[in-house]
Amino acid sequence: MAPFTKPEAVLKQAEGLVSVGQTHAALQSLTEMFTSKKFRSAPLAVLEPILIRFVELCIDMRKGRTAKEGLMQYKNIAQNSNVASIEVVIQRFLQLSDAKVQEAQEKADKAVAVDVDDLEASETPESILLGAVSGDQSKDRTDRALVTPWLKFLWESYRTSLETLKNNARLEAIYQQVAQQAFRFCLKYQRKVEFRRLCETLRLHLANVAKYAHQPHAINLADPEILQHHLDTRFAQLNTSVELELWQEAFRSVEDIHNLLTMAKKPPRPAMMANYYEKLTKIFLMSGNSLYHAAAWGRYYAVISSIGGKSDEEMSRLAGQVLVSALAVPVGQQPDEESKGKTTRLAALLGLTKAPTRAGLLKDALSRDALRLSPGSIKTLYNLLEVSFDPLTLCASTAPILATLCADDTPYTGYRPLLARALLSRVLAQLSEVYTTLKLSALLNLVEPVDGFGAEQVEAYLMGCARRGELRVRVDHASETITFVDEAFTHVDSAQASTSGREATVQPSSAEVVRTRLSTLACVLHDALRVIEPTPVEEDPVATQNTRFGELVAAANAERRALSLRRAIVARRRELLSELSVRKEKEEAGRRAEMSRVKKAMEEQREKEEARKRELERARKEIESIRTEEAKKLAQDLIKRSGLKVSANDMEDLSKDRLMRLQVEQLEKEKRDMNERLRVVAKRIDHIERAYRKDERPLLAQDYAEQQAADRATFEALQKARVENSLAAHNDAIASKKRLSRMLADFGAYKSTIIAKRQVEYTQKHAVAMEKMEEEKNMLVQAYNAKKEAERREREEAEAALRAAEEERLREEAEQRAREEEEEAKKREEEERLAAARRERELERQAAAEEAKRKAQREAEAEEHRAQRNLQPTTDVWRRPAAPLTSPARAMPPRAESPAPSPASATATGKYRPGMFSSQRPESPAPTTSPASSAPASKYRPPGAAGGAMGGGGWRQREAERAGQKQPASPAISNAQLPGPKDDEGFEKVAKWRPKRLQGQS
Repeated sequence: MAPFTKPEAVLKQAEGLVSVGQTHAALQSLTEMFTSKKFRSAPLAVLEPILIRFVELCIDMRKGRTAKEGLMQYKNIAQNSNVASIEVVIQRFLQLSDAKVQEAQEKADKAVAVDVDDLEASETPESILLGAVSGDQSKDRTDRALVTPWLKFLWESYRTSLETLKNNARLEAIYQQVAQQAFRFCLKYQRKVEFRRLCETLRLHLANVAKYAHQPHAINLADPEILQHHLDTRFAQLNTSVELELWQEAFRSVEDIHNLLTMAKKPPRPAMMANYYEKLTKIFLMSGNSLYHAAAWGRYYAVISSIGGKSDEEMSRLAGQVLVSALAVPVGQQPDEESKGKTTRLAALLGLTKAPTRAGLLKDALSRDALRLSPGSIKTLYNLLEVSFDPLTLCASTAPILATLCADDTPYTGYRPLLARALLSRVLAQLSEVYTTLKLSALLNLVEPVDGFGAEQVEAYLMGCARRGELRVRVDHASETITFVDEAFTHVDSAQASTSGREATVQPSSAEVVRTRLSTLACVLHDALRVIEPTPVEEDPVATQNTRFGELVAAANAERRALSLRRAIVARRRELLSELSVRKEKEEAGRRAEMSRVKKAMEEQREKEEARKRELERARKEIESIRTEEAKKLAQDLIKRSGLKVSANDMEDLSKDRLMRLQVEQLEKEKRDMNERLRVVAKRIDHIERAYRKDERPLLAQDYAEQQAADRATFEALQKARVENSLAAHNDAIASKKRLSRMLADFGAYKSTIIAKRQVEYTQKHAVAMEKMEEEKNMLVQAYNAKKEAERREREEAEAALRAAEEERLREEAEQRAREEEEEAKKREEEERLAAARRERELERQAAAEEAKRKAQREAEAEEHRAQRNLQPTTDVWRRPAAPLTSPARAMPPRAESPAPSPASATATGKYRPGMFSSQRPESPAPTTSPASSAPASKYRPPGAAGGAMGGGGWRQREAERAGQKQPASPAISNAQLPGPKDDEGFEKVAKWRPKRLQGQS
C-alpha cells in the first residue's frame, strides 16, 4: 500500500501534472486521495481548494461520474461541520459548467459566422444537398457538434448536485436553490424532456422523505420553513411548466403544491395562492375544461379582492375575465358518474367542497360585484345570455359583441369558441321552451350570424347533447325538422328532475315546469282569494285575543314539555350510542391491533425468509457468474493469444482445466502446421530462386551494355544543358552589371548618407543606454547594499536571539541541576533514615531471637527433667537404674576414642530421629552410661530387655516410653534455626532452602 501523502502535496503534484499536460494523471491522483480513509480526517480548509480543483478538472474532461463520487465523499465529511463549504463547491461546480456552455455557444456563433465567406453565394450544392438530406441548417449542426455535449454535461451537473444534496435538512436551502437553477436552465434552453425528468426526480426525492426519516439530518416537512422552501420550489416548477407549455406537467405540479398545502399547519400567503389560481386558469383553459377554468378565475378574483392594491382598471379587467369565463360554461354541463372521482380531485385542487356549477359561479361572481365592475360589452353580453328571453334574435344580437370582445388584441380571444358553444346551448334551451318542432333550416338561419356554426357543427352538437341526456330531441332528415320531445308527467319522480333542476340539462323538463308553475299558481290564487274574501272581523277582539293568547300559552307549555322530554330522550339515546360506539371502537381497535401485530409478524417472517432466499440466490448467482466470467476471460485470453477455436455456446460449459487442455492441443497443432508450411514454402522458394538465376544469367551482359549506353547519353545531355544554362546566366549577369553600373555613384552616396544618419542615431542611443545602464547599475548597487545591510541586521538579530535562547537554556539547566541535587540530598537523607530504622528493627529481631533461644533451652531442660522423673522406677530403688531415655536433642556425645556415628551407621542401628546428626551439644552433661545402654533402642523391645534387675516392672517402662514418644522434647535450637533478619515488609530471608527432615542438620 502506498504511503499516505498530505493533501497539500497531492494538490501541488496535480498542478504540476496539469502544467505539463498530464490532466488525466492529475485527476487520477486526486481521485485516489478521495478514496483513502485518511482523507476524512483532513481539515476542511485544506480539502475545499483541493475539491474545487478536482471539480475543475472533471469539468474540463467532462467526467460527470467522477465528479459525483468526489462530491458525495466531500458531502459525507463536511455536512456535520461546515455546510457553507459544500454550498461553495456546488455553486462553483455549476458556475463552471454554465461557463463552459456559454463558451461553446460563442464558439458555435463564431463558427457559423466564419462559414459564410460569400454573402451573395452562401449556398453551395454541397450545403443544399446536406440540408435536404439531414433537414438541419448549418447552425443547427454546429450547435449539435459544439454546444450539445456541454449542455448535456450541464444537465448532468444539475442532476449530480441534486443527488448530492437530497434528503438532508442541513443542505435543504442549497438543494432548493439548485432545483430552481435547474428550472431556469430548462427554460433558457427550452429543454422540455429534461424538465420532465427533473420534475420526476424532485417528486422521487420528496417521496423518499419518509423512507429516510430515521437517518440523521432527515427532512421534517412539519417544519414551516422547510415546507415553505418546498412550496417555493414547486411554484417555480409550476411557472416554468406553464412557460414551456407543458400542461400535463403543470397539472402534476399543481397536484404537488396541493399535497404540500394540505401538510401546512398555517394558511399560505395570499400572493402565493393568487399565483396558484392564476396558473390553474391557464391549465384548465388549455385542457378545454371551461367549468373549472371559470371556477379558478373565481377563486383568483376572491383572493385578489381580499389582498387589494389593484387599480380600478385592473379590477375591471379581472371582473370581466371572471364573468366571461362563467358565461363561457355551456348550459347543462355536468360531470357524469364515471368522472366523479376526477371531479372531486379537481374541486379539491381549487379548495372547493363540491363540484362547481354554472349557476353557482355566476351567483358568486354577482355577489362579488363582478357585474358592476365589468366593462359595458360584458354587461350587455350577460344581459343577453342570462336575463333576456329572445331566441329568435339572440344570435344576431350577440354576434357583434362577440366579434368586438374576442378580437385578436383582447385578453378574451381564447373564449370565442366557448362563448359560441354557450350561446348555442342557450338558444336551444329557449327554443325548446317555445317550440315543439322546428325546421333545421330555421335553426341554421338563427345561428348563422355566429361564425363557425355550419350544418354539420350544429347537428353534431345536437347529437352530443342528446347522447349525454342534456337535450331530448329528434332530428328527422326526411322532413328536415327538429322535434323537442318531452312529457309533462313522465319524469316527475326521477332523481334528475328533483335534484339537478334546470342546471342539469339544456332543455327544461316539462315535469320541472309543471312542478314549479303549479306551486306558483297556487300561491297567486291564495293571495287573490284573500283579497276577494277577507277574514270577517270579530265582535269582541279583546276577548278573542285573550282566548287565542291562552291557547298559545298552553300550546307553548305543552310544546316545551314535549321538547324537554324529547331532548332528554335524545340525550340518553346519544349517551347510549356514544357508549356503544366507544365499546365498539375499543373492540375494533383491539382487533385491528391484534390483526396488525399478527400481520406484521407474518410479514416480517416472510420478509426474512425472502431476504434469506434472495441472499442465497444472489450468492449462488454471484458464484456462478464469477466462475463463468473467469472461464470466459480465460477463453477469450486463450483465443487472443493462441487462436483457440471455441464457440460462444461452448464457453458456458468449459472449465479452466478443459480450456488449458484445449490450449495445449491447439498450440501443438499450430506448431505442427507451421513447421509443415515452413518446409513446403522453403522448398518452393528454393526451386523458384534456382529457376530465376538460371534464366537471368544470359540476360545480365546485355542489360549491362544497354545500361552503359543509356548512362553515357544521359551524362552528355546533362553536360550540354549545364553549359548552356551557365552561359545564359553569365550573359544575363553582364547585362545587369552594365545596366546597374550607372546607379553605383548614387547608391554609394545614398549609402553614405544612411550610414552617417544611422551612426548619429546609434551614438545618441548608445549615450542614452549608457546613462540608463549607469542608473540601473547604481540602483542595483544600492539595492545590493541595502539587501546586505538587511541581511546583516537580520543575522545580528538572529544571533542575539540565539544567545538569549542559549543563556535561557543554561539558566534552566542550572536550575534543573540544583533541583536534582536537592532531590538527591533529600533522597539520601530518606535512605539513611530508612537504613537506621532497619538497623533498629534488626537489633530488636536479634534480641527477640536470643530471648526465644533462651526460652527454648529452658523448656528443653524442663522437658528433660520431666522425662527423667518419669523413667525412674517406683520399686527396687536399691537396684542400679537403667540408661535414661533422653530427648533427641540431649543425646550423650560419644567418647573421645570412639568415632562419631555417621548417618549411615545411625540409620542402620535404629530409627532416624530429628537432631540425630546435629552439631549442637547439650549444655549439661548426661550421666555416665555404658556403651550398651547408650545405643539407641530398637523399635520393638521384649519384656525383660530393659535390664536384668527390672523384673516385674516392664509395663511401667513401656508406658513411659509411650509417653515419651507422644511428647518428645524440643530439639536444641541451632544457629541456623534462629530467626534471621526480616526486610521492611516483615518477611524472613532464607539463605538456603532445606527439606523439613534435614532442617536440624548443619
